[in-house]
Amino acid sequence: MSTPGTTGITLVTGATGTTGSRTVARLAAAGHRVRAAGRHATPVAGAEPVPFDWHDPAGHAAALDAVDRVYLVPPPGDPDPAAVMLPFLARARRAGVRRAVLLSSSAVPAGGPATGVVHQALPGLIEQWAVLRPSWFMQNFTGGHPHALGIRAEGVLRTATGDGRVGFVDAEDIAAVAARALTDARSPDTDLVLTGPQALSYDDVAALLTEVTGRTVTHRRVSYEQLRDRLATTIPEEFAALLAGMDRAIADGAEDRVTDTVRTVTGRPPRSLRTHLTAALGGG
Repeated sequence: MSTPGTTGITLVTGATGTTGSRTVARLAAAGHRVRAAGRHATPVAGAEPVPFDWHDPAGHAAALDAVDRVYLVPPPGDPDPAAVMLPFLARARRAGVRRAVLLSSSAVPAGGPATGVVHQALPGLIEQWAVLRPSWFMQNFTGGHPHALGIRAEGVLRTATGDGRVGFVDAEDIAAVAARALTDARSPDTDLVLTGPQALSYDDVAALLTEVTGRTVTHRRVSYEQLRDRLATTIPEEFAALLAGMDRAIADGAEDRVTDTVRTVTGRPPRSLRTHLTAALGGG
């Protein structure tokens, strides 16, 4: 990883989350000054914790003090993150931030819904930038995601993806790309679609889970409407419809792809789902 030509601080929002925590760890291990921003200022090894709430601008000035680059994790579950993120970015530019790396999604292009609005605006707000557009996280099957909860509780994966395939990506690989995009001497100034090495169906995932854990896991196919209504019991209806729509897009082939971005940026191949599942669930 190249050392940035600056003595400034890198602010990582969502610093205790799936990619934020891993990005903080990589930056700190490489000797960079890191400010770990989260709602409760949780201590993170090698970083300065700072309280941060996207919806409370009163704390943004302190978070941005002496910061020259920032990793942007959108507020979780917010169908309109641009409403809080764009004013923050304008403030960040005035405070001296010159590079920003946004976490978006492979399913959301520039100008699309939610983070797509922020993606489209970012080049006009910050001099140096990158947008990470990862595919679905491998950690969805092993962490606190509803998929992982369903696997543990029932041995069931419920999706509206049909036979559609996804290039699932490891959050460690996302963090590795994020750290490079934040600190390399040359800014990417583009969007980066991140996938793992294979595109797999959820039937394939269930088979891998069964093999690795020794416990039968099945993929239960549901309709878009069934998934939307199930999700809407715990999250806002608009966001539930958006997520269910992403499953429907997978069924139509929207995520059936792999890219070489992880290898190109980091110099090593992306981790496979089998490797991740074995390490997380199989005792490997």
